[in-house]
Amino acid sequence: MHHPMRHPVRRRAAALAALLLAATACTAEQPHPTTALGTRKPTGTPTPSVTPKSGPAGGGARARGFTLAASGDVLPHDSIIRQAAADADGDGYDFRKMFAAARPVISKADLALCHMETVYGEKGDYSGYPAFKSPPQVARALADTGYDGCSTASNHTLDDGADGIERTLDAMDEAGLKHAGSARTAKEARTPVMLRAGGAKVAHIAATYGTNGYPLPAGRPWAVDLLDTDKVIAKARAARRAGADVVVLSPHWGTEWQDAPDARQLRLARELTASRTAGRPDIDLVIGTHAHVPQAYEKVNGTWVVYGLGDQLAGEMVNHEGERDPRGNQSTIGRFTFVPPKKAGGRWQVARAEFVPQYFDPDTARGADLDEHEETRDRIRRVALSRGAGKQGLREAE
Repeated sequence: MHHPMRHPVRRRAAALAALLLAATACTAEQPHPTTALGTRKPTGTPTPSVTPKSGPAGGGARARGFTLAASGDVLPHDSIIRQAAADADGDGYDFRKMFAAARPVISKADLALCHMETVYGEKGDYSGYPAFKSPPQVARALADTGYDGCSTASNHTLDDGADGIERTLDAMDEAGLKHAGSARTAKEARTPVMLRAGGAKVAHIAATYGTNGYPLPAGRPWAVDLLDTDKVIAKARAARRAGADVVVLSPHWGTEWQDAPDARQLRLARELTASRTAGRPDIDLVIGTHAHVPQAYEKVNGTWVVYGLGDQLAGEMVNHEGERDPRGNQSTIGRFTFVPPKKAGGRWQVARAEFVPQYFDPDTARGADLDEHEETRDRIRRVALSRGAGKQGLREAE
């Protein structure tokens, strides 16, 4: 539901109709049983080619490599919100157990990025479909899982207007999470988002195909980054001028419930990965979201593209035919090992590309052990490799 008082004029019937059409997949069912609260696992020891996040910056001889892990849409439906309240045992909302299955991979990465699809509400004013307002405790759970930052540009970024953006980014700041794709001020919007990993400065940029028909807030055309080739490339080049060794793009794109990337995804992937400055690619990695289902990995113009990571956290999903669809709770974590260039100013290369299948069981509101869901693991594997990424070097992580 929309907030009953905040936007009675701006949100016209046409905008609501557009939202309902674009978000019909975002539904959930009843609450789920609770289990004992898990504790955060400590950050693991980096692989031999990787240094901690505090390592030296830059592309010189002292720089060392790093691992980057990226996961899919965080989309708390009403059932997820109710379960988080139950897991908190009367003290707010606790989402940590819902991310526990991803923690071993996320906490060991030198840099971990998520996609926060929804905005946050306040003082108990929380909702799922169709206008999402999530409890801000999601941010703390993400940080406790080991995430360093999240993309925040999605078709739901304007579900509660500029106020929703402000609450969301405030909560992420408080949790220590970086964020890319939405902004509270013009200065914030034009300032590159930088993270440190191993010996590299990593820039994170994000953009969405649209906002479910909601217009950008009056006087704030910079509030949400929209997916446009020229604008994305301009942001990538600005990040490079600001000192980024690696530029990562999180596009919110594609066709919901379609396993294969659509024509626009394929076109944008070609255009964005072809862009170069002084012979060096402007974008080093593309990690897509939005389709609700896992999509393929592929190396395009020498750059890894994940067309869709799938839903990391969501209630029981219903597709456009009105049928419950377990694909909406399947996803992958992409894990990429970057190594520095041999010469200063060269490109940081992906020496190892891996995917980690994930399944969030809506009946238990927990990540499932895929050793007990072999058919699900096999389906995710087939989709991830469906465009020939296995021959390009992609491997399922052990």
